[in-house]
Amino acid sequence: MADGLFDEGLFGAEVADKAERALADNAPLPVRMRPRTLDEVVGQDHLLGPGAPLRRLVEGAAPASILLYGPPGTGKTTLATLVSQATGRRFVALSALSSGVKEVRAVIQEARHRLGRSGESTVLFIDEVHRFSKTQQDALLGAVEDRVVLLVAATTENPFFSVVSPLLSRSLVLQLHSLTDEAVRALVDRSVAEERGLGGRLRLTEDAAEHLVRLASGDARRALTALEAAAEAAESTGAEVIDLSTVEATVDKAAVRYDRDGDQHFDVTSAFIKSIRGSDVDAALHYLARMVEAGEDPRFIARRLVVHASEDVGMADPTALGVAVAAAQAVALIGMPEGRIALAQATIHLATAPKSNAVITAVDAALHDVRSGAAGPVPAHLRDGHYSGAKKLGNATGYRYPHDVAEGVLAQQYPPDAVVGKDYYQPTSRGAERALAERMPRLRRVIRDESPRRG
Repeated sequence: MADGLFDEGLFGAEVADKAERALADNAPLPVRMRPRTLDEVVGQDHLLGPGAPLRRLVEGAAPASILLYGPPGTGKTTLATLVSQATGRRFVALSALSSGVKEVRAVIQEARHRLGRSGESTVLFIDEVHRFSKTQQDALLGAVEDRVVLLVAATTENPFFSVVSPLLSRSLVLQLHSLTDEAVRALVDRSVAEERGLGGRLRLTEDAAEHLVRLASGDARRALTALEAAAEAAESTGAEVIDLSTVEATVDKAAVRYDRDGDQHFDVTSAFIKSIRGSDVDAALHYLARMVEAGEDPRFIARRLVVHASEDVGMADPTALGVAVAAAQAVALIGMPEGRIALAQATIHLATAPKSNAVITAVDAALHDVRSGAAGPVPAHLRDGHYSGAKKLGNATGYRYPHDVAEGVLAQQYPPDAVVGKDYYQPTSRGAERALAERMPRLRRVIRDESPRRG
């Protein structure tokens, strides 16, 4: 009789339903708050607007396998689930971390049987598909091409580098973006209020909410995990409010005084750049740490380093720009928190490098002349001579090829008449520019056919 309680029927259904509710109630907050419909999804408007590809797929139009590419916590698993639910398909999830070719083939075989028996199709969701080997990815090709399964694969890596070309060509690649602060805040507020979340049992203070948003850095899962931990800490003490100190104590991070949209944002950024310019590597690292800890967009920090590499280091250390660009690429490739290491390396390199602002001074001086009307026609011997009739116009006639002389430099007019003799670039005597400061006068004398000046 006891076994009968779990058979199909009234009592069995009730027990199964209670078991499902118990599992749901004990699920982590990010799982409980996972959107159940497209209308509950925040962010990714470029994919979910009217007529957008993902919305059409969820609504059942034009079924196609898709690759969801984006940072953690942007909704890849949620969207995969919605694709399955909204189209009435069976949903099977595999992780590339724990699954191999054997598991993939078993899912495909079951999907083929179901499709043949009942016409029910299967959505196969593979998380972190970039971790699959080429052989494992190739095992999917036939089933994807024949639509035995509708593949929804998720990856945080650029799929054009991490997914085999045949699978790419059979799938629609959709890029998800990090959630905005507004989107994360909306999820936090919803989680506090809704019954499946905290059910309004606790109140979240404004500064605590802002700190959760900063900690998230566009990752919804991170924000809700921190919120749940803070809620548990507050309830354990009988508190009815989640304040900033509770969040700080729970997630072990200080609320750095830093407003990404206000004065502190500009003040800390300014101090960061000025410390690098002033060669104070320790101060620069301090301000970098403040920005990282406060959840500043690492791409913003990387962009500032790239600008600074040319503006304040320039040709005094020509490797500085390459280091800064490499740091920006590393941040885009690996994200945070590991990206902080590349940002720190670039900061140290730029802060300790010799400094020169000769590059920005040179280009701004040239721009000033152009904007003032000092331009004029390109000298005839420098104009394009490859089209029919160019020689009749005198174009390219008289041009002298520098490689025809041993020195590789010869006398010839390059600028328009209006700026002949202008010395825009004035190298300093610091770092690698010292050699240029000695070489530039000699180059200019040869090019301009001037005799060396005598003292």
